[in-house]
Amino acid sequence: MSTLHQALLDKIEQLPPQRMAEVEDFVDFLRSRDKASRAGPAARAPGSAQPTLKGRFQGRATTPVSIRDMDEAIAAEVLAAHSRAGRRAT
Repeated sequence: MSTLHQALLDKIEQLPPQRMAEVEDFVDFLRSRDKASRAGPAARAPGSAQPTLKGRFQGRATTPVSIRDMDEAIAAEVLAAHSRAGRRAT
């Protein structure tokens, strides 16, 4: 095991359970981002004609740089979708 690997494990083990869960979520996010980048910029969500959330940020002046930014971006997308659906229903 490398020194870096052990240092990371030591730091993670000192965190409270809530923070460990956040670390796990962040690692999952990084892995999915890497997987999406290998799929190419035109990667789309499975079975969807819509681009992935990552694709929606390409070409914008700002992109999400943290999990909080991503959460806010997702919330904005959900609100926009609900708004569009409400306009169509009336």
